[in-house]
Amino acid sequence: MATTPASNEALTPLGEASRVFRWHDHTALWFSLGVGLLVMQVGAYLVPAVGTRDAALAIVLGSCIGAGLLAWTARLGCESGLASAGLMHATYGSAFARLPVVLNIVQLIGWTTFEIVIMRESTQAIGKQAFGWPLEGTLGTVLTTLLWGAVLLALLAGSMVKLVRRFVSRFGLPLVVLSLLWLTWQFASQLDARGLEAFWSRPGNGSMGMFSALDLVIAMPVSWLPLVADYARHGRRSAGGLGGAFGGTWVGYALANIWCYALGVMVVSVAEPGTNLVAALLLAQGGLIALGLILVDELDNAYGDVYSGSVSAHSLQPRWSVRRWGLWLAVACIGFALVLPMHSLEPFLLLLSSVFVPLYGVILGRLGTGGAVATVSARRVDLVAALIWIAGIAVYHACAKWAPQFGSALPTLALTFVLAWITRPTAAGGPSALAQNRG
Repeated sequence: MATTPASNEALTPLGEASRVFRWHDHTALWFSLGVGLLVMQVGAYLVPAVGTRDAALAIVLGSCIGAGLLAWTARLGCESGLASAGLMHATYGSAFARLPVVLNIVQLIGWTTFEIVIMRESTQAIGKQAFGWPLEGTLGTVLTTLLWGAVLLALLAGSMVKLVRRFVSRFGLPLVVLSLLWLTWQFASQLDARGLEAFWSRPGNGSMGMFSALDLVIAMPVSWLPLVADYARHGRRSAGGLGGAFGGTWVGYALANIWCYALGVMVVSVAEPGTNLVAALLLAQGGLIALGLILVDELDNAYGDVYSGSVSAHSLQPRWSVRRWGLWLAVACIGFALVLPMHSLEPFLLLLSSVFVPLYGVILGRLGTGGAVATVSARRVDLVAALIWIAGIAVYHACAKWAPQFGSALPTLALTFVLAWITRPTAAGGPSALAQNRG
């Protein structure tokens, strides 16, 4: 049987000595990654498209479902020791898997560029309000972009494991929680002054149905699906179930996603029409400090995207180390942030969902039930898995066009999972792919 070259870190199961993440590390990491200005901004899209009650239901349900998918995938990564690219190779074959790996790299470059832009614009807004600095011009845009880009490059030069355990878990998480608590108190007080009953009973304008809102909420955690195994593989395998990567990822991300989506709804409900999210946050009492801390937390989202993108790129070209790939991808994202318009967020999110919901429906159907026998390099193309994924993309868009009242994400996920599970390759008495890749 062919074996994966040891030099390819992304396709080689991680050894026990490198597995250091405990439950609280997974929780802190995914709470931190789940918090972001972009999440609040997407939450603001929900109203007034749907009513407050429907928005709340979509936020809670979509966050729990999306975070559950993340947790399930995290469990696969932790049990197998494989990175996301390795799970794709195990499911789709070593040749065909290159397509979703490349698509993942493209989406991660897009997300990192988004993060740099939002950090830049937030810095410009803070500079203008706090210090009167005119940073909106060309020179200010270049300087603020390069500032955050330089910090990102400095982080990428270090160790991901040390960053998560020494900074995110110990310092970053408490500061972000305090910021969210303060902003929640400020905007909840404003809503209370205006009448909580009126806010809670406010109807939507009908431009978005309940299931469409659910799709939009699920889209955010789904965008992290191709990343989660890159971090979960560093979890200790002995801490399984709710006490390991599965429970930590689910709890951490679900809480952050619900909180930030809800905060986005609250902010847009009290802000003056036409006021953007950052400006509204700055107008809150103490908003400058709270926004500054969230802005620092936004940096780990950009870091998380680039790191995972570098792991995927390394799987394609292992001659370059993960660190070297990360630095070059970050440089590319900084360049894109300077020249590309990056404000069409909702279509971008839904397009990503249409690709990665069925992609991981197939992966979970094949590997998540322990019945598959394919290894990372056992076959070049798993034609059935590839066809199910492509059909799933078509189903997603067909649902959006002809049956939007039922949503797209959940029907597509259910269909691809069932088809992948039914057609999974098995051998009598043979171990699963995960069992064969447990290092």
